[in-house]
Formats: sequence, structure tokens, C-alpha cells
Amino acid sequence: MSEKHTFSRRSFVKGIGVAAAIPLLPQVLHAEDTAYAGKAGTPHKVLTCNIRVALPDDDAKGFGWGARKKLCVDVMRAQKPDIICMQEVLRVQNEDLKQAFPNFFSYGFEGPEMDAHTEGYHGIAKNPIFFLGQRYELLSAGSYWLSDTPHIGGSMSWGTARARHVNWVRLKDKKSGLDFRVVNLHLDHQSQEAREKQINMVMDEVKQYPAGYQQLLTGDFNVGVDNAVYEIIRNEGWTDSYAAIHGEGEAGFTVHSFQGEDYPKKDKRKKIDFIFHRGGGRALSANIIKDHKGNLYPSDHYFVAADLMLGAEKS
Repeated sequence: MSEKHTFSRRSFVKGIGVAAAIPLLPQVLHAEDTAYAGKAGTPHKVLTCNIRVALPDDDAKGFGWGARKKLCVDVMRAQKPDIICMQEVLRVQNEDLKQAFPNFFSYGFEGPEMDAHTEGYHGIAKNPIFFLGQRYELLSAGSYWLSDTPHIGGSMSWGTARARHVNWVRLKDKKSGLDFRVVNLHLDHQSQEAREKQINMVMDEVKQYPAGYQQLLTGDFNVGVDNAVYEIIRNEGWTDSYAAIHGEGEAGFTVHSFQGEDYPKKDKRKKIDFIFHRGGGRALSANIIKDHKGNLYPSDHYFVAADLMLGAEKS
């Protein structure tokens, strides 16, 4: 795609802050929704889950979406999450997940298409955020594209292999009154230049908010802790929830190509899925979820979880 527009971070931030902040109506809750205890000061259980797009090639190999979607849902449910941030979600998967989590509100799938392709890996893959409707009130939400034309769906810049985007929601804990923001993304998988430009866009955008305003940053960053992208994030004041619990350094790997611990390249791979937080709070626990059933895995990524106490909450 040609790049005819000059990117201005200042105009981008102003535009995103006004145009993309779109309040939404909550979905109807179900009577059986009892996951949230309703107590002020309850930790927020956050998952980031690259679920792998639904591919016919995977079906032929025995680990297509039809074979693993129940396991994928079961693994998520077992964590008793409050917020689930996903990547690589196609329409069929989004619909299945909304049915599987009827007590969660889903934001971030519907909107402009990714690109001209409608099938296969280039399909309309997005990064929706699911959050528990009983616990949270949705204050506002938005999306933008990681390019020099962030309001144009499917736009690409800087040699990115695919169009990449960000979804965010601003939530209020109904019991505690805590107001915070969740930002979910999937950075480019091939171009280091694109990843750095993309994450710098995100870092500029989040700085619209005061330094003490609490935000979460989740997703598949396609880099390990030794990459400049990770350094950029940490230098901007973000805490890696996993490192806060387990210490600095490489944590292992989260991509395993549906092979788990038998993945022959695991020693050369890294943890590329992260849950960061900024503006206060602390991680109480964090883990890489390695649940599987026999030789069947919920995705070609391990999911990542964190229990976060997000600063001083109102009583």
C-alpha cells in the first residue's frame, strides 16, 4: 500500500482521543453469572490468548478450530477470568466465543475488514476484548490501526506484513469504582522496523492519560524480552506482570506449533505474549497456561494469565 499521508503523532493522539472513544451499551446479563464475588479490592484476573485463526489446513492435520474450540473455551474458563484479551480471531471464532461466554461483553471484532482477503490466514482476524458484564461497566471503547493513517481500516505502513490494529476499552469496576483502561494488540510478525513504529504509536497514544491513570497492555508482541520493543515498553513505565512475579529474564516460550513441550524448537523460542500494567497496582500472580488434553492443545500459543491488584480502589 502506498504511503501518501504524513503521520503526525500529535494529530493522531487528538483524533484517537475524540473519534475513537465510542460508548457502547452493555449486553444482557444471565442469572447464572456468579463469577465475580462483588467485593471491593478483588483482584482482576486477566488472560491474553492468541487462539490461532481457524484454518482449513489445520483441520486436515487434526487441530483445526472445530477440534479444539471446546478445549480452548474450557482452558479459559478454568482460569475464572474477568478479562480475556484475544488475538487471531476470525468471525466464526468470535461467534463461537460469544456463545461460550454469554456473561461477557465482547468488543473489537465488528468494524472495517482487515484486507481484501476473506479466507485463510489473511482473513478478517482481530483482537477482541471480552470482559465480565456483572463486574464492569463499559465507559468507552475504540480501535485504531497501526499505520500512518490510523483511522483507515486495513491500512499498512513501515513494511508491515499485515494490517495490525489496537482495540481498547475503558472500564469501571461496579463495586469498587475503579476506572481503568485495557489496550489489546498484535504486533507485526516479520518486520522489526514495523514493530518498533507500531509500539511507539501505542506508547504515544496511552500518554493522553495521566501518568497515574491505570492501564493494561496485553497481546502478542512477536518479540522476547531481549528485543528493543520490550525495552521501549519498559522505558515508558510499564510493568511486566510475569517478570514482577518470576524475575527478569527470558521465561521460555509461548509459541509451540501445537506440540507443547515436545516442540523441537522450544529452546530457540521466546515468551512473546505479555500482560503489562501502568499507573500503579501490582501483580499478585502470573503464569503461562500449558493446559492440554492428550495431544490436543487449545492453540499454537500457550495462554498467559495474571492476577492484578490495580492500585487503590474505592471502598
